[in-house]
Amino acid sequence: MSEPDPDEKIDATFRNGSLTAAGIILGFSLNFISVWVSNPNDWSRIDIPPMLFLTVGIAVQVKVFADLLARDSLFATKYDRSRRLFLIGLGIVATGIGIALINDILGLGRMRMLG
Repeated sequence: MSEPDPDEKIDATFRNGSLTAAGIILGFSLNFISVWVSNPNDWSRIDIPPMLFLTVGIAVQVKVFADLLARDSLFATKYDRSRRLFLIGLGIVATGIGIALINDILGLGRMRMLG
C-alpha cells in the first residue's frame, strides 16, 4: 500500500462521519470511567493498572478528537495518522476494561464491575 500524496485531501463529509464515530466512542469511554470511579466501594492497589490504562487511552482519544476538529485534518496524511492513533487509544481503553474485568472475575479488587 502506497503512502498518500502529502497534498491529497479527504472529503469533509467522510471526516465528519469519522469525527462523529470518534465522539460517540469517546463518550462511551468517559461514561464507563465515570460510572466506575463513582462506585462507592473502596479502592485497592489492584485497581491502579486498569485505571492507568483507561486514563491514558481516553487521553489519546481526546487528542485524536481535537486533531479531527482541526482544519488541517482534511489532509489525508493527518487524517490517516489520527485514525491510527484513535485505534491505538481504543485498544488501550479496551485493555484497561479487560484488566478490570479479570480483576473482578478473580475477586482481586474491591471495585466491582459485575455487581
